[in-house]
Amino acid sequence: MTPESRLNAEGRPQAADRLDDDHYPAYTMGRAAELIGATPGFLRALGEAGLISPTRSGGGHRRYSRQQLRRAARARELVDQGTPIEAACRIVRLEDDLEAALSMNEELRRGADRPGDSGGARNGERKSDAGETDIRRRP
Repeated sequence: MTPESRLNAEGRPQAADRLDDDHYPAYTMGRAAELIGATPGFLRALGEAGLISPTRSGGGHRRYSRQQLRRAARARELVDQGTPIEAACRIVRLEDDLEAALSMNEELRRGADRPGDSGGARNGERKSDAGETDIRRRP
């Protein structure tokens, strides 16, 4: 089935597809707070700090996705350990950035390992004795 055929009459994904979507805002503030063991005020504080940005329902109520709740739960763990909320938000952002960079690095390594590839050396890069790319430019 093509992705286009899974859309409803309004052009949105069918309800069953939204259940698997980590970015779908399925949880109300009260339910979200309950799921992560926090208060609605904690979720509002994370929003004010810019860690999560809940969508708003037609009535103006905050709605949270599973992806946002995972970030909020990690921030809550840090705050419970005594980390100030602003620092906890910064740590979670940095952890996310690191995960994305590691994923990109792994993807690039897989591409460099393909047969017939130049091994990733380009623009003056060269392989070190250990087989890793030395990114220093040659004179």
